[in-house]
Parts: sequence; structure tokens; C-alpha cells
Amino acid sequence: MKATRRQAIKTTGAMATLVSLGLVTQSQAQAAVDRASFEVKTMADALKAIGGTPATSDQISVVSPDIAENGAVVPVGASSKLADTTEIYLLVEKNPTPLAAGFMLPAGTVADVQTRLKMGQSTNVIAVVKAGGKLYSATKETKVTLGGCGG
Repeated sequence: MKATRRQAIKTTGAMATLVSLGLVTQSQAQAAVDRASFEVKTMADALKAIGGTPATSDQISVVSPDIAENGAVVPVGASSKLADTTEIYLLVEKNPTPLAAGFMLPAGTVADVQTRLKMGQSTNVIAVVKAGGKLYSATKETKVTLGGCGG
């Protein structure tokens, strides 16, 4: 997907607001998104872009409905009880581009994120957490009754 001028203005405005409110530093805003990571086409490449293969952890919770009636807007989230959580990524296994969202968490922030994602079909939602310099993950299956990614 090519970025449009409107999308660039929205993204820049949102980051400028976060910086001006002191919620994000300027260096965090600049480093928050590596666009190439979000354009990879396979799970293996997405995990490689994040930093490698994560270990499974019961300290991570994936929040996703068991059945999503509309794949165009599926509420998804993740939380981590691991100490020193600095990053949370949400991946949708069967999407054309699996890496769907990435969150950088400043020190002292509660490791709990929520968003809405598109899902083309029933699939696993994987939360990958970076804590203490290591990667951990948890998975939850979500069944989609009406596809959102070209379905």
C-alpha cells in the first residue's frame, strides 16, 4: 500500500501531538516505526524483522474475540506481566502482511495495548513482547465470519 499525503499528515500530526504532550520523546517518535517491517509477507520474515523467534510465555495475554463477526474491525490487544517490557507487537498469522501493529513502551508504562485490526480469515493472533532484551509470545485463535482483508 502506498502512503498518501493525507496519511503522512495524519501520522506526523499524531506523533507531534504525543511529543508535545511529553508522552513520547522525539527520538522515540522517529524510531517508532520501521515501515519495511510492516511490509513483509511471511510470518518468518515478520519475526525476523522484530528480532527473532520468541519463547512462549504464560505472562502474556492476548485479548481477541473468539468469534469476530466482521474481519474489517477486530478489537485486539495484549498485556504483559513481564518486568521491563519495552515493546509489544501484534501479528496476524494469515494476513497478507502479518505484522499488524507495534508499540514502544517508555519505562514505567503499564504493558497493556489495544487496537483494531483487519483480518481476512480465521487465524491466530500472536502477541510478541520484548522484555529484558528477550522476546516472548502468546497466541490466541480468532474465528472470522466476514473477511476484512479482501474477503
